[in-house]
Amino acid sequence: MSMTAPELQSARTRIHATYSPDLLSAASQTLSEALTQHARSLQTPDGQVLNWNPPLENIQLALRKLNSHVTSSTEPEVQSQQPKVQEFQQLTQLMLEKGHNLQNPRYIGHQVPASVPLAGLFDAIASVTNQVMAVYEMGPWATAVEIALIKMIGKEIGFPTDKFSGLVTHGGSLANLTGLLAARNLTCPEIWQQGASAKNEPMPVILASSDAHYSLTRSAGILGIGTENILKVSLDQQRRMNPLALREMILKCQSENRKIIAVIACACATPIGAFDPLNEIADLCEQFQIWLHVDAAHGGPTCFSQHHNYLTAGLHRADSVVFDAHKMMFMPALCAFLFFKDKAHQSAAFQQQAPYLFDPSAPEIAEYDLGLRTIECTKRANSYSLWGVWSLFGKGLFADLVDVTFETAQIFYEMLEQTTDFEPVHKPECNILVFRYQPDWLQQLSIEQQNLFHFKLRRVIIESGEFYIVHSVIDGQAAFRITVMNPLTTDIHLTKLLETIRQKSSELRTSFPASVQPDHCEQT
Repeated sequence: MSMTAPELQSARTRIHATYSPDLLSAASQTLSEALTQHARSLQTPDGQVLNWNPPLENIQLALRKLNSHVTSSTEPEVQSQQPKVQEFQQLTQLMLEKGHNLQNPRYIGHQVPASVPLAGLFDAIASVTNQVMAVYEMGPWATAVEIALIKMIGKEIGFPTDKFSGLVTHGGSLANLTGLLAARNLTCPEIWQQGASAKNEPMPVILASSDAHYSLTRSAGILGIGTENILKVSLDQQRRMNPLALREMILKCQSENRKIIAVIACACATPIGAFDPLNEIADLCEQFQIWLHVDAAHGGPTCFSQHHNYLTAGLHRADSVVFDAHKMMFMPALCAFLFFKDKAHQSAAFQQQAPYLFDPSAPEIAEYDLGLRTIECTKRANSYSLWGVWSLFGKGLFADLVDVTFETAQIFYEMLEQTTDFEPVHKPECNILVFRYQPDWLQQLSIEQQNLFHFKLRRVIIESGEFYIVHSVIDGQAAFRITVMNPLTTDIHLTKLLETIRQKSSELRTSFPASVQPDHCEQT
């Protein structure tokens, strides 16, 4: 049914009000003030890290806000923008009050950073103006920014100039999937078109570090290789992939007539932050002509640091590399890079055409139509923040961020070594450290009870809002796991963490043992 002329005019009036530059200006000033006050509040010693509320309570509140304003088709034209600015202020404040405060120095949980604040402002430009990418003409500046960053980061990794290529995706999981898809298509090209009906003889497999991220197992399932055909290579005493074990597994696969799609190494793996020996692994992959994929989502930016870049030695020898800017480059999520050592492989993952997008009259532009290489057809310009911060502060900032957070984890390790009731599980190679609370009375309990106590104790700590840490299970025994993802975290905060663990433990002990279900917190 068609609209009447008055109805059409009324709808247009309401829409026009939402696009008002004056409304944008007033709301932007309100947002700037709110963000500034919020940032200052996070530096206070007693500010909350996690604003904990039960899931249903938060959902109900969010639903109430959605239902708080219902537009009527006969609603009169809004004469003043002030009510909307006030509502915007209230909604902004609610979002800040209920959100997770990663900029608080006592956030030392997941591998999600307290992003550089100005990065968010550059990112806002992409969001407000809706800069997107697929073909060059859709996002010429966004494409230029992405390619420039690919060139700069690839140079830091050590790829030969003009020999490599790359792209940016929405997260490391997509980057891992895309890199392995290219490896699969080059090794088993028939699967792309024939799918499950393809005769996969010999049987395709992937060899991966036993500590490889769970997204890689997901990738094996999605790619039709099967999760049971991702074979785990055993680790050495430092939880790094053992090259001798890798060699034995390669020979075993050859003797069993299995086709190796790729070897997956980690730089670093999430459980304890261990960096695999990339040069030794690359030697084997070159010897046996196997695709080497390195998941350097977390540890890739280590290459910026003169103090720690030895950890990523050999990264440039990988056929594909995943490198997250939204981890150790401290950018807002999501901004994940995927690099191909050989530029010829950049289109191996996808073999499709979309005539309405790709212009045959300008074939020289096709090189810059990045949508040919990604799972996303429309992709937001998610590298604006990195380009802006790099241009403003220089690449030295990324070395500083790596150096400071790695050193802070080392300081914490040394603190733990001086205690009698805490035990570090390993010496940290980066900013990830796993440790256990082990007072004498707790060690007298069974491993099952110790594990339950650790799980419950972490839950008490994070719900208090005093700290945010995560848990891990290493060799069957529960532990705490911290990742120093805020460069403002100092030994003062870490000393306070130990005091908080002891205090909360003393309070919890009075009601323990109890029936506790562990929370399965993903390590990201």
